[in-house]
Amino acid sequence: MNLYYFDHAASAPRRDEVTDAMAPWQRGVVGNPSGSHRAARDARRAVEEARDEVAAFVGAKPGGVIFTAGGTESCHLAIAGVTNRHRRTHERSEIVISRIEHHAVADAAEMMARDFESVSVRYVEVDADGVVDLDSLSDAVSSRSALVSVMAVNNETGVRQPLDGVNSLAKSLVPGGVATHTDAVAAAPWLSLPVITATTDLISICAHKLGGPVNSGALIVRNDVPFDAVTPGGGQERGLRGGTVDVAAAVGLAVALRLTERDRADVYDRVADYQHTLMAALSLLPGCAITAPAAARVPGTVHVTFEGLASDEVLFLLDQAGVCASAAASCSSGAAVPSHVLAAMGVEADRARGSLRLSMGAETTEADVEALIAILSSVVFRLRDEVTAAPGRKD
Repeated sequence: MNLYYFDHAASAPRRDEVTDAMAPWQRGVVGNPSGSHRAARDARRAVEEARDEVAAFVGAKPGGVIFTAGGTESCHLAIAGVTNRHRRTHERSEIVISRIEHHAVADAAEMMARDFESVSVRYVEVDADGVVDLDSLSDAVSSRSALVSVMAVNNETGVRQPLDGVNSLAKSLVPGGVATHTDAVAAAPWLSLPVITATTDLISICAHKLGGPVNSGALIVRNDVPFDAVTPGGGQERGLRGGTVDVAAAVGLAVALRLTERDRADVYDRVADYQHTLMAALSLLPGCAITAPAAARVPGTVHVTFEGLASDEVLFLLDQAGVCASAAASCSSGAAVPSHVLAAMGVEADRARGSLRLSMGAETTEADVEALIAILSSVVFRLRDEVTAAPGRKD
């Protein structure tokens, strides 16, 4: 059976160049980058070269790059680190986040509010397309704000967010401004981060959405925003993230970023054509609605909902036919839980239960897209026929 992979937004296929670059740092003697002997110096050189590449990819100084064990840790470090520093000098600390943030951001913010009485979370509303409402943001930002965190691109819908407006408001509404953070994980494969995050203070990225290794990411800090280490000890990463740096993970992240930058223009244009083809074909299926069809989005994601169908039914039959896709409702457990993103957009629960995210990347081909259209069409019509034939159905 052929495998048609349409879940790049969950994890992209590992690139061969990444595997090759990591190989020397995954066997034999791998020095501790903090040491002083030859093996340690070799490891440190590899880490610092990787740091330079990460910095260039985001448009920041190498000294602002902190290697982490993925995007989730990066977001957690930004949220908890900045808020903890803010708590030292303020009676109240408010974390301002949008209603559509990834759980890496939302759960970190809610954890801080749960653990500290002086901390609370302010939520920014979005419109029907899932775009942050800047008026709502204006209402949420105050002198108590420790941090404003708004993602660059939504991981479920692929819809872009107005980071320029977010940063402008955060810096102008309060004397001295409020630090800003963006989860750029879903944006990194498609958009130029030096451009879209130019005025953002803290940026989170990870490797495995770019064809790199899992458990590899970085928090990039601009403007010397002060924050506390969440994992102190050892003094690594300028004392902001304790623990020995994983040389292979850092190298893998750097190579994945380099390849992404090299191929971005070609991949963007090609996948944008696939996106247009998919949206046009799927919009003809009975009961199918394209999510936020008019919103600015990255080309890799097509998100739809099916009236009267359940995501798990659709995904089961797609899997049986060799298609890998996602309902975009659960990041890790596979549990069928309601999408907080669709709820924030005002999508009715009955329709949201039939959500489907199809995400593409550099490896996607025209033949893959054609096969997906044929298979998904067959699945939808089969399920519709089963609903029609169900005993006790009333027309």
